Amino acid sequence: MIQERILELTEYGLVTGLVEPEDRRFTINRLLELFHLDELDDEVAAAYAKRTPMTQESAEAALEGILNEMLDYAAEDGLMPEDTITYRDLFDTKIMGMLVPRPSEVIKKFQALYQISPKEATDYFYKLSRDTNYIRRYRIKKDQKWTADTEFGTLDITINLSKPEKDPKAIAAAKLAKQSGYPKCLLCKENEGYAGRVNHPARQNHRIIPVTINHSDWFFQYSPYVYYNEHCIVFNAEHTPMKIEKATFGKLLDFVEQFPHYFVGSNADLPIVGGSILSHDHFQGGHYEFAMAKAPVEKELVFKGFEDVKAGIVKWPMSVIRISAPQKERLIELADKILLAWRGYTDEDAFIYAETNGEPHNTITPIARKNGDTYELDLTLRNNITTKEHPLGVYHPHAQYHHIKKENIGLIEVMGLAVLPSRLKEEMEILSDYIVDGKDIRSNEKIEKHADWVDEFRPKYPVINAENVDAVIKKRILEKTDAAAQSLRLLYEQKATIIKNLIVFNDTAEKKLYASETDFAEVYPFVPYQFNLLSSVLTSIRTHGASGKHLSGGERSMLALFKESAVNIMNKEMGVIVPFHRFYDALENFLDHSHSGVIIRAYDNSY
Repeated sequence: MIQERILELTEYGLVTGLVEPEDRRFTINRLLELFHLDELDDEVAAAYAKRTPMTQESAEAALEGILNEMLDYAAEDGLMPEDTITYRDLFDTKIMGMLVPRPSEVIKKFQALYQISPKEATDYFYKLSRDTNYIRRYRIKKDQKWTADTEFGTLDITINLSKPEKDPKAIAAAKLAKQSGYPKCLLCKENEGYAGRVNHPARQNHRIIPVTINHSDWFFQYSPYVYYNEHCIVFNAEHTPMKIEKATFGKLLDFVEQFPHYFVGSNADLPIVGGSILSHDHFQGGHYEFAMAKAPVEKELVFKGFEDVKAGIVKWPMSVIRISAPQKERLIELADKILLAWRGYTDEDAFIYAETNGEPHNTITPIARKNGDTYELDLTLRNNITTKEHPLGVYHPHAQYHHIKKENIGLIEVMGLAVLPSRLKEEMEILSDYIVDGKDIRSNEKIEKHADWVDEFRPKYPVINAENVDAVIKKRILEKTDAAAQSLRLLYEQKATIIKNLIVFNDTAEKKLYASETDFAEVYPFVPYQFNLLSSVLTSIRTHGASGKHLSGGERSMLALFKESAVNIMNKEMGVIVPFHRFYDALENFLDHSHSGVIIRAYDNSY
């Protein structure tokens, strides 16, 4: 079994481009050494050669299963101290490190592609970071994401589940482990290729790209947790604290000049309003347009001496000044002027104090973009003052919202993406069960903190049960505008025969199809039979899968699954119908590994 997995992983490397054909034998031998094996059996190699070759898509789908079976073997053979998530992550990173090109090779290829275009260079590096499993695709796809329409635009919300929870044995081992100052933090350049330990992640599959911004040495990498598309981190070559100053604006604008398809921003440099790592100067960027970037200027401003710079107050739930100009030097000068003015600004009537007892409170969260030939800076004014009533910050979400999140509101949240703690996944599943079943929320210590919140919104929504779940899904998820409904009715009238011929069942079980053009418009992009069938699937998963026992109540789960599947095709042309297998992506998290492994191998063999 382990020899087959070694051949599979080597093929994965070849298909994704991590391994060159000339390095195939070398890679196999390195993996044999890692697993303390002396040889590769001829029979195994001959049998494997007859298999259908992988594609990039099937290789991506197979990786998690390949690594899990390798890790199971390593645990059984005593190659890991404990069979826990921490040690499995350390060991599978070591496995993937066998496939990753040396840093010098990655840098040379990136720089060569950059000469063609910055986008080609970042496309290569982002794909590499995913193919090496530094960005774990199979964990990222488990993240829960949705949007909320507000007066400030469409805001993004996510529960990020790709960062693994610490297991008790690893926590205990970390307490006993020798404390090390190497690397000094998770951002330091010394992480590249580092083997890791129980209290520091392995990074053998990690690569970084050197960049020069504002005449200083920095590095460019991607975040392993990818909160949004091509979520990158740009960090100082030296372990030096965060600082918002004039040079910061120059560095941000220099970066977007070199990579104009990316935005880049900096967390503030003070506690509470800053990010989680204030000890190492860094920025975050990426290839994504947040709601903040789309928000209009609601009041234009003119700064004396800077009449050539376009400026205004952005319509946003925070205090944001937007400035733009073709010359980045003019923006740097004006941004510094605004920063210094805000650092010293006090307005007692508005409860804004520049400092108290010598402790500074005012700073800025800056974000830079390049739109065509124009440079743009959004300067978000921040203040971290606290009181006895609000010990986590007067201008931080107050205590009544801490049951959802109490962590810092950093750069990503400022731009319009709410990153919620992973604990909410389990808590919301339990909470939904209690709401559907009418149980006392205050009787469960895990969710009692949400009770007051539920009391506020519960009267606004109908009771959801098995009898009305179809109607609730249609109302909450599938409701269309009049124009869209009319277009769908016309589409059905034109394509009714084709649609009926495409959806045919040969078994005897009753499966509801579209009754009319109105029915098609109401249910689109789904098919009526999917409601009952999905309900049966959920029941089976809860019955037969250990992980599935944590799946929330059937009616509530159906709402989530239909919503996620609809969102996945939201950008497709009208007429695309969601096939039933689309629900598998969302349900995979709740299948036991023994079951999902069989499906992954079947998927791989289908090619």
